[in-house]
Amino acid sequence: MPIKSDTLPLLEDPEGLQSREKPEQAGSTTGRKINNLRALIPASISVSISIATMVKVILTLSALLLLPVLSLQAQLPGAPSYVVPTAFPTSVFSSYYVQPAPTAEPQPALYDPVLNITYPLNLTDPKTIPSANNDPVYYPEAIANLSNATSEVIVAAALTEIKSIFSSDGGLANNCSKCVAALSVGKLVAQMAPTYVPDALVSLCQTTGFASNTSCVTSYAAGNFGAIWTQILALADVTGLDGRYICNSLSSTFCPAPALTPLNVTGLFPKPKPANACAPKASGKRVKVLHLSDFHLDARYQVASEANCTSGLCCRYSDSASTTPAVFPAPLYGAYKCDTPYYLGLAALQSIASLTGTGTGVSNAAWTIYTGDLVSHDPENEMSREYVEYTETSIYGMFKSYLKGPVFPVLGNHDSSPENIDSPHTLPGPLGEQSSWNYNHVSGLWQHNGWLNASDASAAATHYAAYSVKNHYGLRIITINTDFWYKSNYLNFINITNPDVSGQLAFLIQELQSAEDAGERVWVIGHVLSGWDGSNPLLGPTDLFYQIIDRYSPHVIANTFWGHTHEDQVMIYYSNNGTVRNSSTALNTGWIGPSVTPLTNLNSGFRMYEVDTGSFDIYDAYTFYSDVNAYSALTSTGPTYSFEYSTRDAYAPTIGWPSSAPLNATFWHELTVAMETNRSLVTQFNTYQGKGSVLSPNCTSDACAEAKICYMRSGSAALGRACPQGFASVQSAYTGTNF
Repeated sequence: MPIKSDTLPLLEDPEGLQSREKPEQAGSTTGRKINNLRALIPASISVSISIATMVKVILTLSALLLLPVLSLQAQLPGAPSYVVPTAFPTSVFSSYYVQPAPTAEPQPALYDPVLNITYPLNLTDPKTIPSANNDPVYYPEAIANLSNATSEVIVAAALTEIKSIFSSDGGLANNCSKCVAALSVGKLVAQMAPTYVPDALVSLCQTTGFASNTSCVTSYAAGNFGAIWTQILALADVTGLDGRYICNSLSSTFCPAPALTPLNVTGLFPKPKPANACAPKASGKRVKVLHLSDFHLDARYQVASEANCTSGLCCRYSDSASTTPAVFPAPLYGAYKCDTPYYLGLAALQSIASLTGTGTGVSNAAWTIYTGDLVSHDPENEMSREYVEYTETSIYGMFKSYLKGPVFPVLGNHDSSPENIDSPHTLPGPLGEQSSWNYNHVSGLWQHNGWLNASDASAAATHYAAYSVKNHYGLRIITINTDFWYKSNYLNFINITNPDVSGQLAFLIQELQSAEDAGERVWVIGHVLSGWDGSNPLLGPTDLFYQIIDRYSPHVIANTFWGHTHEDQVMIYYSNNGTVRNSSTALNTGWIGPSVTPLTNLNSGFRMYEVDTGSFDIYDAYTFYSDVNAYSALTSTGPTYSFEYSTRDAYAPTIGWPSSAPLNATFWHELTVAMETNRSLVTQFNTYQGKGSVLSPNCTSDACAEAKICYMRSGSAALGRACPQGFASVQSAYTGTNF
């Protein structure tokens, strides 16, 4: 009987992986080796042969194909790829308002075990998104008890004065002086008639054309950021450094970005750094640890809505959809300008166990870290406490279903309402507790899911949802709420001369000193990265953090982990505050995790580490991704998640890194040295940064390469801002100046 070549691909699946785990779909160089095996099959095999000869051919080809595949499988942590089933895993939620369908996202009837409520459908129904909320609004206490009429007169006079300041010279030298003078007027109003300030800000914004009418309301209405700005005006030193930061945040044309004020670290640390401090030896035993980040669940995702909108978050319902069909209808599993629909979020979670080799269906990794951002990128007028609490409950519940080991999460800047805002306890009266509703909620969920015990959850509730715990392998995990160094947490502008208003970094020092005394190893976990290009964090707090890393590395802190950018990146911390950056001064690494959300123009992804249980160093990092560009063509299967690359395999051979050495700060610095002369490494890093997205810009110029290397060597905002700008993110075309 004849054997035709079109029947032979069945031999390419010796592990029975055709339905879900397909080596030929792996997007890495390793995966492409499977495709190359086809070259072993002669194209001429279509002649008639005997049954015995046919059996010999099959056995010979099986041996040729099986050995390389088994060798490949041994090099990977799990399956090379995972094709997600089309059926939605309905058992994840106990009941539904709207069942999942091929043309619609589900609407689970989500029960909150902490608040003991079931969230209503209209909170997340794409067609009934609330445009206002009834959340409490906090104002600073007024210094006088004025009548409404008097308050209105004061506000009117203040608005006239502020407009006059900007429309005439008035003896003021420049825009910065004018802005500070305007803040001084606003401060009087905020102290005397605080409840009138948000409406006044909206009016000032609209009448001066500072922003569009809609943006003015979104930015300054009381329930959005208006009450927050009132607190800032009343409590900040508007004529000092606070004022210059405020003015620069409003517009860089008002005041230039303030420079770093050198810190006095005398007496900062309880004990001096031990002489010849070094990392402990490895035990030789390794475990698998997951790193997930930036889920950004969009429970309001509307299938077939416009996925290529021109502003805001796409894949949302529009009243005009019936008369104006979408140019690019939103696929069931997501798109590049959209956040994560339920179908995509659960697809990612379903793929983890198989790809990482940590289980069947449910991952049994040693532990998982989650570096923040749960909530979708909604405009502020569509945000609410309830929506944040819904999203926290939903995602942590999904984690509990698919991740068997403990999860150690941190809050991201989007995990609050208003977004980005967390208040330090040092603010007066109820203002210092205005974010506690969220800390109480997430710490309760973490305890409910068995990730923190009652004592640690209680501590997290009173400490900005940050905690210090020792896990079951003996590693101490210390988390920080990085909103207290995020530039868009406007409350940070109050007393900005103090780099640790919240007291978090003092707590970090205390915990690190205890760990040093006890001989413990530590991972530090946060959301907003401390450096890279310096565009996200504030100068003072990250400068202080950098010096904390210097003091307690490499002997106590093994690694640090971040999210926020949605991209696959890394930072290196050096001794002496980064004044000299070379292989001998490289102390620690900041691993920035890829996002599950595709927003913006990225593929969806996650990472897994091989970690030594003695030193808690990382010996390999595996990154996995799903090609979002393929989602619109899916019909008979769900998306495919694939192995993308091994960090060791991608870079270690080029720099001659020993197989027995961890992927530490020295490893990463040596890679940046190699990048200086080997531009292909820069291109490779740039590709991985976007998780292989077809929309990532190329980094082929010398200017781009120099900038990337500089970002990698910058663990603080000050160092990052000294780098060439415009090449930091792959989410849009580079704007930096080429040589």
